[in-house]
Amino acid sequence: MEEQLDQEMLEFEQRYGKKGSHRNGDDNDNDGQGSESKGRILVIVLAAIAAVLAVVLVIMIISKNRLVGDLNAEKADLTNELVALQSDYEEITTTNAAINDSLAVEKEKVGQLIERLQKTEATNRTKIRQYEKELGTLRSIMKGYIAQIDSLNTLNIALRKEATAARKDAELSRQQYDELKTTTEQYAEKASAGAVVKGRGVALVAENKSQKTTDRSSRVVRLKTCLSLIENSIAERGPRYIYICVFDPDGNQIMSSSVDQRREFTCGGESLVSSACRQVDYQGEEVDVCIYLNTDEAFVKGVYTVNAYTTETKLGTADILLR
Repeated sequence: MEEQLDQEMLEFEQRYGKKGSHRNGDDNDNDGQGSESKGRILVIVLAAIAAVLAVVLVIMIISKNRLVGDLNAEKADLTNELVALQSDYEEITTTNAAINDSLAVEKEKVGQLIERLQKTEATNRTKIRQYEKELGTLRSIMKGYIAQIDSLNTLNIALRKEATAARKDAELSRQQYDELKTTTEQYAEKASAGAVVKGRGVALVAENKSQKTTDRSSRVVRLKTCLSLIENSIAERGPRYIYICVFDPDGNQIMSSSVDQRREFTCGGESLVSSACRQVDYQGEEVDVCIYLNTDEAFVKGVYTVNAYTTETKLGTADILLR
């Protein structure tokens, strides 16, 4: 009986065990086909994403190159405008020596601005905008000189006509001169009636270690500002401060190495800090005064500018070109 039972169980396992094995194999085939299908879909999705990213990257690169190209073109246009302005300055001529000297200084400013522009990257928008403003200022200055020269030419023509008329009638000319002189004296009396102390003859010079005047930036150790307080008999007498504010070629204020020279003051409602200052005793008579600016900063090539003040008024301005 046990042998027969064992034989029947063996036949059962052989018969149904094989069928189960075939069924499991089919399931494994189906699972393999499903996994392969999912893998293909994933590859397609990743390929699509990569294609989109590639397109976006290409667009960004094209946009960047276009922007850089526009900035370089803008820098080139600005350079051309400066070169044209420099040429315009060279074409301006006059017999007035003072105007010719001023024109030479302005032309030098244009040349230095061109050099600074060439050394600046087109992508530096802050500097480019600053240079555009300086270009506008130099243009305005040139227009002012042209108007001044035209006025002088017109005045010269008028003076020649007046001289011709004066030769025909000398007595009338003398009467006109006397009337003009009287009027001028009256205006001078009215101008001096004000109580505000004014200045004149503001000048800025650079000195080397030997305290000699120089225009070589590498030899400058200090700047000196000199001016005169005009005589004013009705002005308040006593000690008063004269303040100077000095600026380098980039428009940055230069400060004295001595803290005592940096004083806050107000002029015309504007709060300022002096680069240097000096106290003088004003007694109603004309006073000559010089103020020295010693600084730890190195001097560079370009135009330095000084503005002189009291708390009552701006006394004047001057500049110097260091080479």
